[in-house]
Amino acid sequence: MYPRLVVDLKKVEHNTRIISDSCKTQGVDIMGVTKVFCGFEKIAEAEVKGGIKFLADSRIENLMKLNDLSAEKVLLRLPMISQASEVVKYADISLNSELKTIQALNDAAKKQGTIHKIMLMVDLGDLREGILPNQVDVVVTEILKLDHIKLYGLGVNLTCYGGVIPSEKNLGQLAEIADHIEKTYDIQLEMVSGGNSSSYYLVPQEKLPKKINNLRMGEILVLGRETAYGDAVEDMHDDAFIFEAEIVELKEKASVPTGDIGMDAFGNKPTFVDKGIRRRAILAAGVQDVKAAQLIPMDDKIDFLGSSSDHMIWDVTDSEENYEVGDIVKFKLEYGSMLSLFTSEYIQKDFI
Repeated sequence: MYPRLVVDLKKVEHNTRIISDSCKTQGVDIMGVTKVFCGFEKIAEAEVKGGIKFLADSRIENLMKLNDLSAEKVLLRLPMISQASEVVKYADISLNSELKTIQALNDAAKKQGTIHKIMLMVDLGDLREGILPNQVDVVVTEILKLDHIKLYGLGVNLTCYGGVIPSEKNLGQLAEIADHIEKTYDIQLEMVSGGNSSSYYLVPQEKLPKKINNLRMGEILVLGRETAYGDAVEDMHDDAFIFEAEIVELKEKASVPTGDIGMDAFGNKPTFVDKGIRRRAILAAGVQDVKAAQLIPMDDKIDFLGSSSDHMIWDVTDSEENYEVGDIVKFKLEYGSMLSLFTSEYIQKDFI
């Protein structure tokens, strides 16, 4: 059934084991971030087999799918107060930056007769979530007053919003803040999480500050590359996930539409380059299914032209393949295209 996404679970497990083993040499555990594949249990299970002890996601709904897997569950997105009860029930740990939310989690944990672990996020310049360093003492003092919250650790997020590269300097600052908290309040932080896949490049270089003992890994496990500079990691697979779409029309047509150009289906005014008559393949998948511009065709002689809701158009003029209607075109993925494919209910997901 097409369009479909084919997942090689052995390759996912292999990728995970390489990163997990590499990080262990530096005393670092990793979280497997499951949000890009919407918490599909089979893929998360492959990551657990590869050495994952923590499974992390931005959506409680995805953590609920993973409830039976033997790994601690972590909520990555800052909790919503309206979901405090669900957060405590389905997440062992949550990332937090707001005292009002932490108080709500404390109340929910009290009702459920449990202790909820939190990681306090610190903003070190990327300007997404986190308290500012000069707020640490005020916030930690209030957290330690709560009887159903455990301050489990400290974390930072980098590159996701502002594109700030993790470095010895900014991660060193996180380590210093962790040391300050432990000495000032006579507590032990069990986890100091130094970011995501963009921090991995520091591991082989042995430049990760010693206090950092956790990284939250998503893209690197599924696509085989770190995300600070986009470099492939040696011996890892970039083809564990393959998208396949069927050609439903194949015709030679002009490269510029005829008539006055207005808005397309999404309110944009498109522009075109006149390349003459080109052989154009329409594939049965569109914007509702995938970010087509972030697909990587395995036939590198074809070029993306555009998408509507249910169709995407590729220029196959220069391809050495003799495509016909009904043929299947295969693609490797970028992070954005993978996320959209897993989110679409119209894409068949097959596991091998």
